[in-house]
Amino acid sequence: MARRIILLSGPVVAGKTTLSEKLVERFGFNCLKTRERIRALMGTEMARRPLQEAGERLDQTRGGRWVVEALLEQVAALPEDAMVVVDAVRTIEQTEEVRSAFGRIVIHVHLDAPTEVLAKRYPRRRGKLRELASYAEVRKSATERNISALAEIADVVIDTNRNRPEDVVVRVAGELGLYGRSPGRLVDVIVGGQFGSEGKGHITSHLANEYDVLVRVGGPNAGHKVFLKPEPVTFHHLPSGTLHNEHANLILGPGAVLHLDGLQKEIAKHELAAARLAIDPQAMIIEKRDQEFEGGLVKEIGSTGQGVGAATARKVLRTSARPEVRLARDVKELRHYVRSTHELLEDAFARGARVLLEGTQGTGLSLHHGFYPHVTSRDTTASGCLAEAGIAPSRVRRVVMVCRTYPIRVQSPKGGTSGPMANELSWAEIARRSDLPLRELRKTEKTSTTKRRRRVGEFDWHLLRKAASLNAPTDIALTFADYLSSANRKARRFEQLTEETIRFIHEIERVAGAPVSLIATAFGSRSIIDRRAW
Repeated sequence: MARRIILLSGPVVAGKTTLSEKLVERFGFNCLKTRERIRALMGTEMARRPLQEAGERLDQTRGGRWVVEALLEQVAALPEDAMVVVDAVRTIEQTEEVRSAFGRIVIHVHLDAPTEVLAKRYPRRRGKLRELASYAEVRKSATERNISALAEIADVVIDTNRNRPEDVVVRVAGELGLYGRSPGRLVDVIVGGQFGSEGKGHITSHLANEYDVLVRVGGPNAGHKVFLKPEPVTFHHLPSGTLHNEHANLILGPGAVLHLDGLQKEIAKHELAAARLAIDPQAMIIEKRDQEFEGGLVKEIGSTGQGVGAATARKVLRTSARPEVRLARDVKELRHYVRSTHELLEDAFARGARVLLEGTQGTGLSLHHGFYPHVTSRDTTASGCLAEAGIAPSRVRRVVMVCRTYPIRVQSPKGGTSGPMANELSWAEIARRSDLPLRELRKTEKTSTTKRRRRVGEFDWHLLRKAASLNAPTDIALTFADYLSSANRKARRFEQLTEETIRFIHEIERVAGAPVSLIATAFGSRSIIDRRAW
């Protein structure tokens, strides 16, 4: 037995086929086309008049039972939770026969429009079916003339002259409960708690296998490095779990800012099929002039100069922007990947899919909450990431805030500064404290995007508290535990960490008001101690 059966009725060109196609596409319905059943039973050609006449003969000889028989045959081959839309029923008897056989799982939707509107629509109808000369010819069929009688017995009646096709779909879906209460909080968010380069990619790739959908926000000014053999991979646009969970769908939301050439190279390198990656139509495209414009920021505050800020500013300027704004929907090279990510996420939530939202950079670089003007061009908090992705706060289950044992900022440009940093240290001092080779630290501590050296400082407790207040994390992921002591690289369990590290973690938990659930002891395949209870 199917979970739901939808009967569609209404005059020709009322919108039945469009609705059935949308129910199949958006909500996974199976479709029974009674027109095809008539052809199979009667050997009728693909033309309007012969199909009308053959359907009327079937009704005269077998009543409405032939529709039920076709439906029973289709349902028998489907899973028990399947949903079926019948396009279409044409008589009261057909409808009553289906209700008698299937009971309360049947919902009857009748679509209608004024006759003069239908008459104007009919000449524009396109398809494989050979049509009649006019709508008046269609109405010569007794069944078609009497079709409005089905409105009296339908559960839902919609005037398609007063509703667009997308309005009809959401009204029907609402009636069916397809937008019902969410099966739970399905979204986990990963954000940086400092100035970026906290190791979000490493944490994200560790968690990625637990999710059905991976979402990335931001732009190519952030590079997320993940461990893979034989060589690590840095993602600038794509979610960091792309290769660690090859079954997950990938989404770049409407707030994303895209470098077209770089994105295309990433897509080609990782051989992403169009069915797996979705780019929202309203994602912004970076132009060459955006990168040129940011040359001053590179010299003054150490910006990456990738053009993300300039492109974002042009998006805000809208029609006044120069050069004119190009969105993903305007780029033919991306056409196979561009589709509404809002609809994809809504469908994912409806089926209970788990979603991982990956933020970029860190809270200390937030445009609104960081040390302005030494900030990035977007809000990097959990709230900002949700807004860019188009996800409501009430969908969130966990917020994981990633922090380094020693925060970093990008190297200051000559004659400028990349921003304030409390109690700045040297890499030589970190090497002395940790007993790690200085050469290794200097090789490792370069930015993923521009390959510039990084500044480093003592752990900033005040920044931790501010970031915790802004993000309300449910969990902390602490990275670079080996920078406290090289001995931590051998730890596979919490109690194997050094006593100093354990005390440090406990204090982080007290200040942040959240447990340290993930601890990265190095950059490798077994380098994350997972203490989660979820």
